[in-house]
Amino acid sequence: MLQFIDRAVPYKVFITDIAAHVARMLRDDSNDPEFVSQRKAYSMFGRANVERWKAQHKITPYKRPGKVEYFTADLRLLQRTEQDYFKD
Repeated sequence: MLQFIDRAVPYKVFITDIAAHVARMLRDDSNDPEFVSQRKAYSMFGRANVERWKAQHKITPYKRPGKVEYFTADLRLLQRTEQDYFKD
């Protein structure tokens, strides 16, 4: 039994929920390319988000001849991370 602030959950239920969540994330991300262009990143994650993550040095732009690309897995991780917008 795992005890949380608001309730207790059986361990098996907790693990099953985690496994289902991970499986859904893997399925959703399986078709993602390794890198996306800056334009595609802006459309997928929002321009303000991408620019903020870049300014905070949370993502690294990869400059190729004629385009800027980002590692898709890094963008997905930041998308799923709860962020404190009042923190510098």
